[in-house]
Amino acid sequence: MLTYDQVTKILTDAGVLLEGHFLLTSGKHSNRYLQCAKLFRNARAAELICKELAERFQSEGIEVVIGPAMGAIQMAYEVSRHLGCENFFAERDDEGKMTLRRGFEVHPGMRVLVVEDVVTTGGSVKEVIELVRAAGGVVVGVGSVVDRTGGAMDFGDGIRFESTYPIKVDAWEPADCPLCKEGKLPPVKPGSRKLKV
Repeated sequence: MLTYDQVTKILTDAGVLLEGHFLLTSGKHSNRYLQCAKLFRNARAAELICKELAERFQSEGIEVVIGPAMGAIQMAYEVSRHLGCENFFAERDDEGKMTLRRGFEVHPGMRVLVVEDVVTTGGSVKEVIELVRAAGGVVVGVGSVVDRTGGAMDFGDGIRFESTYPIKVDAWEPADCPLCKEGKLPPVKPGSRKLKV
């Protein structure tokens, strides 16, 4: 089992942990940003983290690992590889609703692990959980590389949540941002998601 310090080193070496002045998708500002996409450009680093997560669910009889597109596509593959099961990804349809396409199907009673690279509000994960349940599947648990709530996230209904890197990341409304008040450089928007308005 990897220690917290070992995971920190892997994520730092992979360029996942960034420090500076950032504009988050929520519109808030932060002094830290976690760019998990960078983890998956390094196959060895991704393997170590995903293997760690898979081992935590090894005894659960998981039949498929599902991650929301885009961030968890590679992650679902790598975690499923270590569990010896299938992997799917969920994606948004034309109306923005999370769905399974491309011939991916959850069958009644199928045991599913939902994965996500970074959990902040848990919104995408909750949508995938509902999608699985609507098809009659059983959500065995949720796994993430990073839990930005520092362990406070609860997906309800007794769903087990495991993260290799729980960390509480400060975020402020722009008017309350200490970095802005100190006259630091303007915030940078590093992610790919559009700002919420």
